[in-house]
Amino acid sequence: MKKLFIVCILILAFTFGVFVGYYRFNTTSNIVEIANINNENQSEDIVEKIIPEDITINMTVAGDILCHNTNFWDAYVAELDDYDFSYSFEDIKKYFDNADVAIGVLETNFAGRDIGYTNYPLFNSPEHLATDLKELGIDILGTANNHCLDKGFSGMVSTLEELDKAGIDHMGTYATEEDSKEYLIKDVKGIKMAFLTYTYGTNGIPIPTGKEFSVNITDKEKILADLENVKKENVDVICVNMHWGDEYSLKPNSNQKDLADFLFENGVDLILGSHTHCLEPMEKRTITMEDGTTKDGFIIYSLGNFMSGQKHENSRQSVILDIQLTKNGETNKISVDSVTYTPIYMYNFYQRGVLQRFKIMDIEAEIEKYESGDTSIGASMYQTLKNELVNVYEVVGEEILPEKISKEEGEE
Repeated sequence: MKKLFIVCILILAFTFGVFVGYYRFNTTSNIVEIANINNENQSEDIVEKIIPEDITINMTVAGDILCHNTNFWDAYVAELDDYDFSYSFEDIKKYFDNADVAIGVLETNFAGRDIGYTNYPLFNSPEHLATDLKELGIDILGTANNHCLDKGFSGMVSTLEELDKAGIDHMGTYATEEDSKEYLIKDVKGIKMAFLTYTYGTNGIPIPTGKEFSVNITDKEKILADLENVKKENVDVICVNMHWGDEYSLKPNSNQKDLADFLFENGVDLILGSHTHCLEPMEKRTITMEDGTTKDGFIIYSLGNFMSGQKHENSRQSVILDIQLTKNGETNKISVDSVTYTPIYMYNFYQRGVLQRFKIMDIEAEIEKYESGDTSIGASMYQTLKNELVNVYEVVGEEILPEKISKEEGEE
């Protein structure tokens, strides 16, 4: 009987052990299985978080900003003994309001009131223009151009100081050699952009001996060295302003075309031309790099005058560009999605005793107003604007719009 009792106890113990082992095995397996499932879900979540979303920015571009004596006479406010240019920009300011970065070219100097404000051929303009340009929405100004030394090296340095006070970044001219080695690189909503600018010359005014660093003169070796340096900063976009071409020509010359090819071949993404005082064509290119890969490139050979007092044929009409760029979150590749533009005209309503007569017009908006019954600009100006609108589109070319999705896309 005692032996039977012991056998029963052993059988019960064995059975219990088997049960516990089975339970533990299945429980552990379930835990491992659940853990594996959770890890797979977490991995999918991590992959989704690691791949950034695409980044799209809008870049607004204006042409040359000149300030003739008629401009600053018109902007003078006697009761304040100061200047105010803001009224000139009232009609077109809205095109800068949504820009992620806005750029233009300053073709004058802020050398100070004490030496006198002057007209062409040696420009010196009221410093308040810098403040008004900042309030317009300008973030960056190229300062390397044929008028940058109109008031000598000291006037050029003063110009840079006034832009600093206004909060406008600048490129192309430098107060010190150390400054000339610092490239203008901006992070625009996650797209790292480098900005460079060069000028064909300085109207025969010599760059001071020992200060050769102070102005970026167009030289392929210099440009190539600068491009290699900014590439080391792992920038996404290289934007170069070129002060080049023949004045009052509506087409690029062979030198412009050669330099454009050189810039694209060496990694430049955007080329913004200036100097000619009139518009020249724009185009989007597909650039093939040394490794066989391709990328988008864009050039406008000249943007003409954004602001001036000029009267020459074709010198009053221009455009405000809106360039839309996207950085692909997975590949980091930059695409030029679209380039649209607003045709503008520097209106000069001359009448003795009338102030604030210089105003940058939105050509299409003014035409629409006139045709809707507001005939304040007069029949002659209305016809002028209609003619200029045709000229703008003929010279600059069609806007670059996002490619349409084909009907077949997505279909097997």
